[in-house]
Amino acid sequence: MKQDNGVTGSESLPDSLVYVVDDDESIRGALTSLLMSVGIHVRAYESADDFLAAERPDVPSCLILDVRLRGTSGLTLQQEPFKETVRFPVIFLTGHGDIEMSVKAMKAGAFDFMTKPFKDQDLIDTIAAALKRDGELKRQERIVADIRQAYDSLTAREREVIRLVAEGLLNKQIADLLCLSEVTVKIHRAQAMHKLHARSVPDVVRKLQQVVPAQQGAR
Repeated sequence: MKQDNGVTGSESLPDSLVYVVDDDESIRGALTSLLMSVGIHVRAYESADDFLAAERPDVPSCLILDVRLRGTSGLTLQQEPFKETVRFPVIFLTGHGDIEMSVKAMKAGAFDFMTKPFKDQDLIDTIAAALKRDGELKRQERIVADIRQAYDSLTAREREVIRLVAEGLLNKQIADLLCLSEVTVKIHRAQAMHKLHARSVPDVVRKLQQVVPAQQGAR
């Protein structure tokens, strides 16, 4: 496997990481040197297969991808199942770009499409924007994962009660609906809010909106 790493396995996990996939060794070297010169961690690969086979740490990332690769093309990589495997922003580079190719890449979800030669600062600015977007997405995903974990820790009764709380029902109404005492409802409600780290009913509503749609069948 041809790999030119700007980050070695012995180094600590970087705050962010840029991957470069280009079958031109001179381009890989130039991009690696450019990014490392401004403090950006980078890993470079000769082929799409080498990149897909490599370990990818869970940090804000983006991919600089040559459109015309030997073997699997860059545009092919942007299709399924690649999009499920690598979900961070993709910046396409090409020396043979045309309008049709650019439109196809952008419609498939590319973050940007740049033609060679390009200005170094333009590429650096684009990478910075891509890393910022991926960082925000990862932060949101972690928040949702934490909420889902907390929701999964609720008992079946606590889920029933807290969902009704989120729908705006009062303790007495919930007690009547579930054939429970009001005291029991208050206990389940307090326990559910504690597990969800929810400070108020609006907070409960916001958190359940993140996870309940995928859990509706459990109700």
